[in-house]
Amino acid sequence: MRRSITVLVAALAGAFAPAAAQFGAAQFGTGAARAVVERYYAAIERGDFRTAYAQWGSAGRASGKSFPAFARGFAATAHTRIVIGNPGLPDGGAGSLYVEVPVDVHAQLKNGRRQHFRGTYVVRRVNDVPGAPPASLRWHLDSARLRAVR
Repeated sequence: MRRSITVLVAALAGAFAPAAAQFGAAQFGTGAARAVVERYYAAIERGDFRTAYAQWGSAGRASGKSFPAFARGFAATAHTRIVIGNPGLPDGGAGSLYVEVPVDVHAQLKNGRRQHFRGTYVVRRVNDVPGAPPASLRWHLDSARLRAVR
């Protein structure tokens, strides 16, 4: 029985080694996904809405807005501060990796009003498959679920 368990554990460990080797520590881990959210809010803080928009997949279109509408949505924002929780483990599906990144977003509008949002971003990257376009191989924002905190 003990030998069977040892063989099973060794087989399972070997099964995950190719995935870790294929994606590498930076790509397979949650640090790269977290960095996308950090880059997004750093760009918003600077008023660099083009860079913020580019953090979304499909050249920004995954945000659900055109660039002009996206920029208008942040035009009244004076400052943002983000607190990022511990990202979840990468989850695979349909040829992609997904990581949920929990956030608390504190914003101050130009009129002095403060806002607080809490929720998660789903950050995605396509697996390294032959023919995948380079833009889809980078981690990018896939979706967001944020709610106002009162």
